[in-house]
Amino acid sequence: MKSIQDGSAVSADAGVPPVSVSHDGQTRTAVVAFLVEHGPATAGDIGEELGMSAAGVRRHLDALIAGGEIRASAVSARYARRGRGRPAKQFQLTAVGRGKLHHAYDDLAGAAMRRLRDVAGDQAVRDFAADRIDAIVADVPANTEGDSDPDAVIQTADRIAVALTAAGFSANTRRVGAGVQICQHHCPVAHVATEFPELCEAETARFTDLLGTHVQRLATIANGDCACTTHVPLAVASPVQPADDDSRSTIDSPSGSDAQLASATGTKREDSR
Repeated sequence: MKSIQDGSAVSADAGVPPVSVSHDGQTRTAVVAFLVEHGPATAGDIGEELGMSAAGVRRHLDALIAGGEIRASAVSARYARRGRGRPAKQFQLTAVGRGKLHHAYDDLAGAAMRRLRDVAGDQAVRDFAADRIDAIVADVPANTEGDSDPDAVIQTADRIAVALTAAGFSANTRRVGAGVQICQHHCPVAHVATEFPELCEAETARFTDLLGTHVQRLATIANGDCACTTHVPLAVASPVQPADDDSRSTIDSPSGSDAQLASATGTKREDSR
């Protein structure tokens, strides 16, 4: 945990020098850094990390909201803590907030990518993007079970998130409905990916290969969203009927709604001739 009680934020990681947050601007920088690393969080979560009360951190959150750097939204009832008082809100970075994390190396990377395209063409850019994500997830074994084993898909998604986090993407997974989502709360190449969507496309293609099932990108930081979100559907096992005489007769001689469906299908085929 970090503390600012003595005017400095001390990293829990050994060997990392303390970062002064004694001034308002530095405290807000620490808040932004926390949201980059952890994604959406409540005032209580942020205050706990920085050693401040939730009330103390709220004025900094209000200032960041006023500047358009973060936004607040209601915490999902699924994740909200039970208790009295007003409903909790969670805070997350906006495109404006992420824009202030821009570094000079983004300009250099963008210039190098443009030069690559000019000299070698679009395919060279796609090849570079594919090589890059291949290197990031090189240690993630592919799911050989395909989409027939939801547990295997989830395990592979978790491993992808770990590999992405190690590469600076601050990723995690979460179950949503009949699927799992890989959420990247930070993108160290977002500014370059805005101009070169091949980087995002290569990630999606590689996720599909590793997971053994089709995936869908729902949002990207490069397009101004608050996170890169990839939805991975999970197969739902169909109920297996017991192999007894009754079930065989039902299959051989459909009755009721099944018979009507077969009849309707036959009529449709007849009409189409």
